[in-house]
Amino acid sequence: MKLVSYKTESREHLGVYVNGHIYNLHSCDKLIPDQMSDFLAGGEELMERAKKVRDEIADGQREAREEVFFELLAPVPHPSSCRDGYAFRQHVASARKNRGVPMIPEFDPIFYFTNHNAIQGPGEIECMPDHFQKLDFELEVAVVIGKKGRNVKAADADDYIAGFMIMNDMSARTLQMEEMLLNLGPAKGKDFSTVIGPWLVTPDELEPYKVAAKKGHTGNSYNLDMKCWVNGVQVSSGNVADMDWTFAEIIERCAYGVDILPGDVIGSGTVGTGCFLELNGTGLLNDPNFKPQWLQDGDVVEMEITGLGRLSNTIRKADTEFSILALKK
Repeated sequence: MKLVSYKTESREHLGVYVNGHIYNLHSCDKLIPDQMSDFLAGGEELMERAKKVRDEIADGQREAREEVFFELLAPVPHPSSCRDGYAFRQHVASARKNRGVPMIPEFDPIFYFTNHNAIQGPGEIECMPDHFQKLDFELEVAVVIGKKGRNVKAADADDYIAGFMIMNDMSARTLQMEEMLLNLGPAKGKDFSTVIGPWLVTPDELEPYKVAAKKGHTGNSYNLDMKCWVNGVQVSSGNVADMDWTFAEIIERCAYGVDILPGDVIGSGTVGTGCFLELNGTGLLNDPNFKPQWLQDGDVVEMEITGLGRLSNTIRKADTEFSILALKK
């Protein structure tokens, strides 16, 4: 099942995507809330009701009015929290090699918290002048938690996943590198926009793509191609199955000693080749004349993951000269 959040006349709604059309779930079943956060809080019971509506629409057993004039939002517009992991060893190793440091042996399923109030979906992303100082994308996959848990073991953690989405962890590298010199962060380099979408795909739809996790790891893994284009030129290619740490293992760490809640979003971290920071570093390492590339005003970033759809964003520069970098003494 593909679930979406969308807006009509300044109101947010929860919908189901069926055969290229969006249908409002609440209008089909009044027991289903009209917003994603309330829906996720209802757990498996509401998920099953939504699947029943989806099946009836797909089979022609239910008459439902499709939405025509709407703005597609992030599938989970108001996450209860947003974490981002570090699961792809290729990206970690390449980024460290490009900085002239060896791969760190303490490669654990770590994560950081980012700004859950800066979640965005398809469409325009407005960035400040400082963000354009080495503005970057990051190609990732994300999950959303569907039920409350605490001290969840990796062997049980996949049962807590309500669905999967594409994630673009936007990054302002100059701000990020500045603050991380103090061994704190990332924060300002990451807190302005995290993009998820275009819809939330429930785990049952990914069953045909399931593969074994890497040796010594626990949890589900999926053979899903990951690609990114900037202005129509493909720049990144990887696979969800390349994750060394599974989402189950990341969730185990997230839930240790704390509650995970319905609506928590957790990103995988960047896939190998999944950002300009890595691509530029590798390019310069191989060719001193390589010309680094960063995102510019008007650029179109498109991400696609097998089974999860295609997420498209246009980068826009805010009409302001305000700069916190310029305020530094």
